[in-house]
Amino acid sequence: MAETAVVSWAAAELGGANLGDARLNRRLVRVAERLGAQPGASIPVACGGWAETQAAYRLLAHEAVTWEQVLAPHWDCSIERMRRHRVVLCVQDSTELDYTAQPGIAGLGPLSYLRQHGLYVHPTLAVAPDGVPLGVLDAWLWTRDRATFGDDKRHWPIEAKESMRWLEGFARCAELAASLPDTRLVYVADRECDIHEFMVRAQREPGIDWLIRATHNRCLAEGDKLWDRLAQAPVLGEVTFTLPARPNRPSRPVVLTVRAERVTLSPKGAEPVTVTALRAREESPPAGVEPLDWRLLTNRAAATLARAAELIQWYGTRWSIEVFFRILKTGCRVEALQLSTLERLEPALALYLIIAWRIQYLTVLGRTTPELPCDAVLDPAEWQAAYVAIHRRPPPAIPPPLPAMLGGIARLGGHLGRKCDGPPGPQALWIGLQRARDLAWGMQLASDLHPQSTG
Repeated sequence: MAETAVVSWAAAELGGANLGDARLNRRLVRVAERLGAQPGASIPVACGGWAETQAAYRLLAHEAVTWEQVLAPHWDCSIERMRRHRVVLCVQDSTELDYTAQPGIAGLGPLSYLRQHGLYVHPTLAVAPDGVPLGVLDAWLWTRDRATFGDDKRHWPIEAKESMRWLEGFARCAELAASLPDTRLVYVADRECDIHEFMVRAQREPGIDWLIRATHNRCLAEGDKLWDRLAQAPVLGEVTFTLPARPNRPSRPVVLTVRAERVTLSPKGAEPVTVTALRAREESPPAGVEPLDWRLLTNRAAATLARAAELIQWYGTRWSIEVFFRILKTGCRVEALQLSTLERLEPALALYLIIAWRIQYLTVLGRTTPELPCDAVLDPAEWQAAYVAIHRRPPPAIPPPLPAMLGGIARLGGHLGRKCDGPPGPQALWIGLQRARDLAWGMQLASDLHPQSTG
């Protein structure tokens, strides 16, 4: 098993980097492969030696290596994956990264309170309607200003508020839409994006759709309020789906009654916006369970149950970005990074955004593509080492199907594989991938030390 086989995923995803120096480009791929092989390890542990660790630190400290430059080749690859789909959901959300336990990182700002410090990340995750994550399209990284922390910002212009990230994220998606004429982009966001300035701007962009969860009981053009209108809107029917499991909450079937109506939002002194308002409410939840109740706003029409059900299903994919954040924080342990400055931290975070995406990508593909050969997305060293560990025999010449191989890798990560366990999740997969990479390294070392006995 040649060492070059190990870098194939990183080379495919980051080989197009242009950092102004071919050596830097190669080092970026090398560091990505090292960190991706052990996503939960510290940079020194993942690099496996002082020389490689120094090379990684030099890369992150180089003035040409910004988080935008690191993400750029991945953006290109993501766009190519998007071209294969008729519809792509552009899911956005924010998360805070807490580095209070790392007081030596210069350039960070306060989080929820002054003594807590870190930064915020606001990525756009491209997701196919079947839930397959296609890549990180954009990211907004920012720190809060200690000088204005705690100020009343309600009357600040939108351009000066953190809320501007939602508008800028939408603008990025609108730019992409022009280069993807055969793919319809749908911007999807949670309640924090219920911003009138956003909807005004979105109304002026006919090339992209949008779907957000409402949080404000806004005034309508006729003088009544949105919640009252939705309560009286025509019932289109019912939709049934399985609510995914979350930490401390099992999955369960859900039946939602769906109402929809075309309305015009007309706040005082602001430009009116005409939208479709939907309400999907669980009328008979299990005892002791709060009913699911989604109020959604979109530019798309939803005059039939089929159209409304499609929108509800699209909004349900927003959970993908929550899973993505969990992989980033728990699997990749980015809040444990020990780097001296924000300028060094940002490109490291960009690398881990790509690594977190890959873990999630593999997890979902393993559930949705039963015929895909595993070498389409796994490096040879990963699947071959895992195969040897699981089956105690040499790997076959023809790579096994991806679901079977990922199931085996997940068992290396602690997944029991019983019928009652369901498909493996990201945690078992990232632990299993790390162990598979360790096995691949051990097999390579044994081959180098004893070539005749392993030939």
